[in-house]
Amino acid sequence: MEQGSMFTNQSIQQSQDLITGSEVLLRCLLTEGTECVFGYPGGNVLYIYDAMVGNPDFKHILTRHEQGAIHAADGYARSTGKVGVCIATSGPGATNLVTGIATAFMDSVPLVVITGNVPTTVMGTDAFQEADIISITMPITKHSYLVRDVNDLPRIIHEAFYIANTGRKGPVLIDIPKDISNQKMFYHRDDNINLRGYEAAPRPNQSAIDQLIEAIAESEKPVIIAGGGVVYSNASSELLEFVNKTQIPVTTTLLGLGGFPSGHDLSLGMLGMHGTYTANMAVQNADLIISIGSRFDDRITMNTAGFAPHAKRIAHIDIDPAEIGKNIKTDIACVGEIKDVLEYANMKAQPYKLGSWIKTIEENKSAYPLRYTNSEKELKPQFVIEMISETTDGEAIITTDVGQHQMWVAQFYKFKHPRSLISSGGLGTMGFGFPSAIGAQTGNPNRLVVSINGDGGMQMCAQEMAICAIHNIPVKIVVINNQVLGMVRQWQEIIYNNRFSQIDLAGSPDFVKLAEAYGIKGLRASTKTEATRIWQEAMETPGPVLVEFNVPKDENVYPMVLSGTNLDEIILGDFE
Repeated sequence: MEQGSMFTNQSIQQSQDLITGSEVLLRCLLTEGTECVFGYPGGNVLYIYDAMVGNPDFKHILTRHEQGAIHAADGYARSTGKVGVCIATSGPGATNLVTGIATAFMDSVPLVVITGNVPTTVMGTDAFQEADIISITMPITKHSYLVRDVNDLPRIIHEAFYIANTGRKGPVLIDIPKDISNQKMFYHRDDNINLRGYEAAPRPNQSAIDQLIEAIAESEKPVIIAGGGVVYSNASSELLEFVNKTQIPVTTTLLGLGGFPSGHDLSLGMLGMHGTYTANMAVQNADLIISIGSRFDDRITMNTAGFAPHAKRIAHIDIDPAEIGKNIKTDIACVGEIKDVLEYANMKAQPYKLGSWIKTIEENKSAYPLRYTNSEKELKPQFVIEMISETTDGEAIITTDVGQHQMWVAQFYKFKHPRSLISSGGLGTMGFGFPSAIGAQTGNPNRLVVSINGDGGMQMCAQEMAICAIHNIPVKIVVINNQVLGMVRQWQEIIYNNRFSQIDLAGSPDFVKLAEAYGIKGLRASTKTEATRIWQEAMETPGPVLVEFNVPKDENVYPMVLSGTNLDEIILGDFE
């Protein structure tokens, strides 16, 4: 696929031609502004794939696994704010999407997932490659459609995009039986939305926001927790204005990184299990907690009974009323689109006298910075992340897989902009990092995209390197290779008293040779000098490049808060 290609309007004009459901589907996707579909064909979507033949406006990338397709669509959606689209056939094709659907659902990512199904005449007979994907995915989709009449297809597709990308965003599944995809209808564009009982975004309650402003005025030690909702609501500039006006320090969740600039004087870094000392202690000593687009998940609260024990009030700003009070008791509930809530709050926000509180925070920043034991003999993973951050000046889109490298990225990469970190937060899906980078690069052809992976997760998606090679998608693929399942090893060391079990990845392939086998340039470094040199070479090389950094297998992620303990019971490792 050519990077940055745009669609003409030729194929999405209103038509009185009698066309198949498959042609209707493609036409509706183009009408919705779909730039690219990621997918994998099979028997029950062949009419749909046949309709793609000779359609110059419709762009499709053939991934090498259905899970690669949905993770790519996810990365596209997270990085652009648009709806990602993927397609797979029935049965195993559809079920291979389940992990990706759950990933998007947990992190509120807008996707339209299209699956084929067996013909309606044999549904329910255990036909070849039949699976009830609607029932299988019901708990992990925002909504689902089984198309039984081709004439409903335009309405269903339009509704699916609307539902996916409004309110609390999420994946919507459209299941199309094979015979429906070949039935014919007179195409008509259906833009009417009439979803009884569906409220995209409740209007903010101004009196609740006024209560929040009053609580801030009465507070001496307030802290803002900025979550992924800030990013998804496109409210980063409003949050920055609010902080600059009130001078309240900000800590972010993993998915909130980039929603507030890492380099800002009032940034505390990430909080939680692997959060900074400053952030965790600020939350534990605050008298007012203001959660903005964060759902108080267990990785940031840890022991909920001991969370923010000195907080006199906890305020929660969120688009989803179901999240209010779900995990942490809430005193002030501001339900609504975060951008709208902050716009109103900024009309009344003003500086507050927080001098002694800010001084305490600055002292903690100075005394307990993020650090690691550097070495001239070994290449430390933290050094690699710092190097990537410095050489990209925080301007790249970073995708990660899941594990130690993910936490090192969260700690040591200095994010400046929203939608710059693409990572599986709620589900923690290994195999997500690299395919999501393909989607991010497809949606952002003029930006540098760096995919940072562990050697474990990379082997769950390595086949997608074929896509980068074929389409010259210029992702810089980083493999932090410690020859072990690092986060599992760390837990087994600290929590399970060094009883190591099934973590050895020493039999992994030579990633450089593997990249070269796919037609991608491969580089490797084992020292700081080599790392600096080859990373520069990778940055200067057009097209995709894989860079393997060999690091020690016994390096741990610190700080760390053990499950079941409080945020202030923080382990600092070598710097206790």
